[in-house]
Amino acid sequence: MQYKIKKNSVIIYSSARREGNTSAHANSYAEQNDIRVICLDDYKIPPYCYSKNYKNDDFYTVFESLLDYEHWIFASPVYWYNTTVQMKSFIDRITDYMDDENLKPKLRALRTKEFSLLSNASSFEAPDAFVQMFKQTLGYLGMRFVNHSHKNTQSVA
Repeated sequence: MQYKIKKNSVIIYSSARREGNTSAHANSYAEQNDIRVICLDDYKIPPYCYSKNYKNDDFYTVFESLLDYEHWIFASPVYWYNTTVQMKSFIDRITDYMDDENLKPKLRALRTKEFSLLSNASSFEAPDAFVQMFKQTLGYLGMRFVNHSHKNTQSVA
């Protein structure tokens, strides 16, 4: 993503290495565009559960704070064609809003949002499976895809 963001945006990232390549990619992009960065790894977001019996859960607070932003930028390393466990849990937990009539209006707010991706891996491009997981899932929720920026982290000896 080389263009300047003009919308109210937030970067949502997760990585197994808190100060690794994903953090550097997200923070560099945030500095260029003067936008907030949220690290999902700082929050307790357990996997989706049909009983919705979550203890000390931060998901609802994080999700609802993101509704203030028009453009969500998801940043993640590519792990075996997928995102991090914490990012996947966050995305899966959006299902909580589908199952509860009182929460559905907040879910419908996603129809007015846009999203982009920042990824990194030791490949020149992100695998299509990685990109499509985001596009298909967030598109289903009504979010509009804007852009994807991938960084190759392979060191050249």
